[in-house]
Amino acid sequence: MRARALPALRWLLPGTGIKRWLLVSALGIAMLADAADRWVVAQGNSLNLNEMLDGIVADYFAPGDLTWILSVLGILLLCAGTLFALRALFRAARQHGTQESLRLREGYKIVAVGGGTGLSTLLRGLKRRTSNLTAIVTVSDDGGSSGRLTKELGVLPPGDIRNCLVALADDEALVTELFRYRFNEGEGLSGHSFGNIFLAAMTGVTGNFDRAIQESSHVLNIVGRVLPATLGQARLCAELQDGSTVYGESHISLANQAIERVFLEPASVQPLEQVIAEIGAADAIVLGPGSLYTSILPNLLVEGIAHAIAASHAVKIYVCNVMTQPGETTNMTAADHVHALLANARENVCEYVIINDEPPKRLLAAYAEEGQGPVTPDAARITEMGLTPVPAAVISETENVRHDPERLANVVLTVINRHVADRATFVKPSSAYRKTSKAAAP
Repeated sequence: MRARALPALRWLLPGTGIKRWLLVSALGIAMLADAADRWVVAQGNSLNLNEMLDGIVADYFAPGDLTWILSVLGILLLCAGTLFALRALFRAARQHGTQESLRLREGYKIVAVGGGTGLSTLLRGLKRRTSNLTAIVTVSDDGGSSGRLTKELGVLPPGDIRNCLVALADDEALVTELFRYRFNEGEGLSGHSFGNIFLAAMTGVTGNFDRAIQESSHVLNIVGRVLPATLGQARLCAELQDGSTVYGESHISLANQAIERVFLEPASVQPLEQVIAEIGAADAIVLGPGSLYTSILPNLLVEGIAHAIAASHAVKIYVCNVMTQPGETTNMTAADHVHALLANARENVCEYVIINDEPPKRLLAAYAEEGQGPVTPDAARITEMGLTPVPAAVISETENVRHDPERLANVVLTVINRHVADRATFVKPSSAYRKTSKAAAP
């Protein structure tokens, strides 16, 4: 009986204000009903609803006057109650939207490092979980539209930046599609995307590539923040297994030889101050997914970035690629990817490694023709390296085999939550929690 009474009593507690105005409306309806009853009585009929009220107020009002007074009060109360009830409903709806925004603002502060389509895939999934997102993006691309703009206008390569801005856009509005639009004809325009040209033009207007990104972020109303790893001009180079050196990102994947190491020229290129600050303040740092040598490592080769990641108290996660890349990671397993990452970064930049354990089925033959195959998830070797492998089904197999934004974001958040829970046990050993739970059991 008591259990049934408590929910009913809670209904009377103050909340959004809807109940009180519904009561006002009900009171207005009651007064209108009494007024109607009086009118019926005045016509010679009797419903006997007004006798009690008559006994209270008969000394002050004439019967006819009371009918009009109750009619007016009833209408006023009904209108006021309905109006304020609707206002309370709208206020509750707005508060729900505010709470949703607050939930996003209170999410984990995640720094994602990389470039290419892999990083933008991760960002699309994470932006629905937190707005505390910072993308640190490589600017070493020297091919395609980005490379042409760099050579002709002297701007930093905008392609990967544009992909991240579009991925973090608040909605898929027309302006987002506009940034993606690529010209297929026109002398000098063919091959360029509008977003790349816009960023190049904004750089000329603002005089600064970082400022151009900020202004473009406002145009797209993005969730989070996008930062170039550096504002300095640097060329990505690779030393191959035969001792030769390849210059330029676009030429590295064409070498068709195993890569020994990659480096920047000049090596002393400096990071943005905001990049180091964001890494230091992060709850989690995610490397990848993306091309190991040409999208992820170029960021870590910028002076100070790898060291800042290693020194950060954030949980550090590396997202290994799903498929190998010909001329870059041919025949490399997941553990080979991790070894190359650590060897080139020369710092402990990851603790967890997310590896796909669901091999693709439909597109294997098509990828094999291009010299590509699934990355072998050799989790045991990763464990031997002192890292924690996280096998998970994270792929999407449509026209291409890529990471699925939702699946990948879920796994990343699971790793972060697990790490936060493990860190909490540093204060008290986990055995103490087990003892407590046993003692509490009936």
